Amino acid sequence: MDRSCPRLLLAALRGGAGKTTLTLGLLAAWRDQGRRLVPFKKGPDYIDPAWHALAAGCSSHNLDPFLMEGDQILALVARHASAADGLLIEGNRGLYDGLDAQGTSSTAELAKALATPVVLVVDCTMRTRTTAALVLGCQHFDPLTPIRGVVLNQIARPRHESLIRSAIEHYCGIPVLGAIPRLKCAVFPERHMGLVPPQEHATAVKAVNTARDLAQRYLDLDGLWQVASQAPPLPRAQIFESPAVAGEPVTIGIIRDSAFQFYYPENLEALEQQGARLVEINALEDPLLPAELDGLYIGGGFPETHAKQLAENLSFRNAIKAAAEAGLPIYAECGGLMYLGEAIITLQGERFPMVGIFPYEFVMGKKPQGHGYTILEVDRDNPFFAPGTLLKGHEFHYSRIQPEPGPQENLVFTVNRGAGLGGQREGLVYHNVLATYTHLHTLGSPQWAAGIVRRAREYRQAARIPGESPRQQGYEIPGVNGLGRGVILP
Repeated sequence: MDRSCPRLLLAALRGGAGKTTLTLGLLAAWRDQGRRLVPFKKGPDYIDPAWHALAAGCSSHNLDPFLMEGDQILALVARHASAADGLLIEGNRGLYDGLDAQGTSSTAELAKALATPVVLVVDCTMRTRTTAALVLGCQHFDPLTPIRGVVLNQIARPRHESLIRSAIEHYCGIPVLGAIPRLKCAVFPERHMGLVPPQEHATAVKAVNTARDLAQRYLDLDGLWQVASQAPPLPRAQIFESPAVAGEPVTIGIIRDSAFQFYYPENLEALEQQGARLVEINALEDPLLPAELDGLYIGGGFPETHAKQLAENLSFRNAIKAAAEAGLPIYAECGGLMYLGEAIITLQGERFPMVGIFPYEFVMGKKPQGHGYTILEVDRDNPFFAPGTLLKGHEFHYSRIQPEPGPQENLVFTVNRGAGLGGQREGLVYHNVLATYTHLHTLGSPQWAAGIVRRAREYRQAARIPGESPRQQGYEIPGVNGLGRGVILP
């Protein structure tokens, strides 16, 4: 696109420096001014984008240089820029933190690729003039990184702010565009994966309004917009048009409630582009599955915090198990995997029964059991991916599987990077069910949506054959720990 869309990237020297609170404050404050900002989050995050969407009034999108190619990122940003007054990108971790010493996939590399001005959010706790040295170091570490301003956070008193502001503007030659005082309490409560999702926050709108009030009072909104407006036209991307998908429409259920909420917008869009009609389902409240489902997608979330309510909805759990036995294609990620097991055991030692498709319990721990990017190689038959396919994703879970699946288990992925289910294996299969700890993004794994819709379409077609169930139309593969022989439709 030729139009220079105003855009800004908020970065920091480390995680936990206040980027998210300031991002939400800016989104809400600029929204109050009548501007339509489309938000983005760098990295594989679900919770921050959910808060972004609440503050901005529109979906937030992930930009991940590990999961996506450069042209895919540029095309995604350009598509949303065409209908926006501006873009606001929240970085992750420290500005130059990446996968290696060269900073591969870092926030700085993303800023350069998108030609987007960077504003550093700096925690000033117990520091004055040294803050300028840190900012100056970031400027000189990579002079091509477009650092155009600073926001001070955790300011103790006016003299503290004045000293740091003078030092930065003198030594670094860039403006200080805001100074947030040290707050007596957190605006957004945190849990082990970061912020508590807005779906579980009793006063989510109030929290966003508090962030907006902070931004309006302590940030230079006009100065920040001026920096954003100095962004040059976005670099052009090579855009690959998705081919038209032939075939009859199918209906795919999406379990989406406060327990299961981790879905990338592009994943849902990809399913629709492949010919799926999406129906949202609530595992906490719905008594049964909708009657005309051709497939089911269970994303991640926090089933452990809703384990009692999930367990009490026995009719819904039984409906999913019966659907799996009948051959319904089901794809489950992380929290969805846990839900399909025998039980979830909480940190307090309470055991709550789940769906019971897979004969394993999921035990919550105090530390991450898997955290980071994953690379999986498909090496066995499964409902959705051809053997030989490489999948790039990410995992972040505090649960572990019990007992650890043995070599006789039909695990269909080799883990080339990541923790997986143990023993460098991943991907539980039973009939047309595939469940994994790894989260996938369709831009990095385009086979994902195509595979789910294709299997759903085959299931729908097989169900029409008189006198035979969809399971009876398939071919057999080894079952799961004595549960019998699974069936995958050809």
